[in-house]
Amino acid sequence: MTADYCTLASSYVEELRARSSEIDAQRSVPQDLAERLAQDGFYRLCTPEALGGVAAPPKTLAQVCEILANGNGSVAWCVFIGATSQYMFPAASPQLIQELLVDPSLITSGVFAYSGRARSDAATNSWSVSGRWDWGSGCHNADWISGGVLLQDDNGEPILNSGGHPAEARAFFRPKELTIHDNWHTSGLKGSGSSSFTAEDVILADYRIARVDDLSTSEHVNTPLYRFPRFGYLALPIGAIALGMAQDALSEALAVAKSKTPTGSRRTLASRPAFHTEIALADTSLRAAHLTFYNDIDHAWSEAQDQTGSLSTRQKLRTSTAHAVTTAAQVIDRMYTVVGGTSIYEESALQRHFRDVHVASQHMMVSEPVMELAGRVITGVEDNAPGL
Repeated sequence: MTADYCTLASSYVEELRARSSEIDAQRSVPQDLAERLAQDGFYRLCTPEALGGVAAPPKTLAQVCEILANGNGSVAWCVFIGATSQYMFPAASPQLIQELLVDPSLITSGVFAYSGRARSDAATNSWSVSGRWDWGSGCHNADWISGGVLLQDDNGEPILNSGGHPAEARAFFRPKELTIHDNWHTSGLKGSGSSSFTAEDVILADYRIARVDDLSTSEHVNTPLYRFPRFGYLALPIGAIALGMAQDALSEALAVAKSKTPTGSRRTLASRPAFHTEIALADTSLRAAHLTFYNDIDHAWSEAQDQTGSLSTRQKLRTSTAHAVTTAAQVIDRMYTVVGGTSIYEESALQRHFRDVHVASQHMMVSEPVMELAGRVITGVEDNAPGL
């Protein structure tokens, strides 16, 4: 399975490179491309096999995202969001599952943040949903869009889950039920189309609300995929995408250096000792981050075969992912700089990776607080850390 989807992802790389200017200019993935990715199964990577999905191991998900990012970070990002948005399908009602799976080439998008509220109307067995969700990557291509909500009773009071905390759920919308805002005007990941979307008192039948608590009781989750650390699983594509862009930046810098003779010099950039040092340092840093990242995924997957992820495993998985992003950004920065003025032009892959990786690095799942929390675990200050 891994080889099949990695090979399939590789077949897209050259096209993604060739269409990168188009993707950025459109500020979303072209619909024909999104539909082909869906038909090839990329949006079903995280969906249980019993529900028509691929149930790909986390390493496969990461490798596919890394390969696609060699060609274009925005497209890889939309596959990441589209695929992981189906992670919650086991919590959905049978009626919703039937609607979601009627088309095997379904395109999905979603935001996990609980930025909305769903107020119950017991009389009609429905919910009134309102909210605003930012970073709606891929929403312009999607057939279904989901958003995190907190549940309220008929009086607007919070409904509590079994642990006494506000009950969390995912609301599933058709695009026509939402307002998708044209506000994705950014420096990087332009083509991800990560627009904000809002709902204003949208009435959804009860079956269109999937409660997070129901995920743990679903017949479909007694599998290694759902024993694998949840936050680590949802974050790891970010690290993979960053590594993929950095590897392509390294290749691009080498290609430029072999043909470029800097102004005032008689030698190509590739023949200069300073470039040799920079490329060696970048290559070593990238390989070290890559190795640690995938080693921690392998360890967590092995552990998930018969138990849920330990605190130590969760900590390592999150920190190696965040470290992969940081290292990738540093490598891309160095390649962007060492190549000189050639990297500033729009047709340069280096400038695109430079912009894209610095937008990716702002995601909360790989932000500085992740390292802070991990440090609290390492030092023994924190002995639970549910956020990891």
